[in-house]
Amino acid sequence: MLEDLIKERKKKVKELREQGINPYPIFSQRTASIKEALDSFSAWSKSRKKIYLVGRIRSLRDQGKIVFLDLEDMSEKIQVVFKKEETQNFSFFKKYLDIGDFLEVYGYLFKTQRGEKSILALRLKILAKSLRPLPSDFYGLVDTETRLRKRYLDLILNKETKELFIKKSKFWKAVREFLDKEGFLEVETPVFEMIPGGAEAEPFVTHHNALDQDFYLRISLEIALKKANSGRI
Repeated sequence: MLEDLIKERKKKVKELREQGINPYPIFSQRTASIKEALDSFSAWSKSRKKIYLVGRIRSLRDQGKIVFLDLEDMSEKIQVVFKKEETQNFSFFKKYLDIGDFLEVYGYLFKTQRGEKSILALRLKILAKSLRPLPSDFYGLVDTETRLRKRYLDLILNKETKELFIKKSKFWKAVREFLDKEGFLEVETPVFEMIPGGAEAEPFVTHHNALDQDFYLRISLEIALKKANSGRI
């Protein structure tokens, strides 16, 4: 089943290229992040300001002459609406868009009849065609082994994991800024060592072909930091 889906998406990539469309273009435009657009929703929707938003398609709902999709970036998620009478090349995008694709949307903000904040797409542009389908949001990603081995999926599907990564990044940034202000110097220590360290821990061993010598993946930074402190590194 997975192989069939990947085969179908590769076929779409081939067809796009045959039509002279690059499914992985170099350039894109963005007026604001999705969160910034939602924060400015009242003013921008009232003035019908034309904006560019970019993100990844998280869901796709085809209603015939109108299609709804959820577009998500690192900041937030918004509903995109494209219609047969409003969106350029409507049938083209209806055929080639899939969940997981990265998309550029040009249009204006508005509220649907149900009151949901959305953007009406006047133009669309595929930024990156996804070849592998994402797991369903409904079932989520709960298998621990898969979550640890495929962190990219965990970050996409689990909001708690993404928030943890963001907090971790901000924490280490704050630590570095504090130590920098206090006069500390950040140094990069070797990843491989000629002599294994780490007490009783068993190190990973690899062979350096150019030097024809075995090296060990570092476990502890202690030896390298002591050398740096003594001026030997």
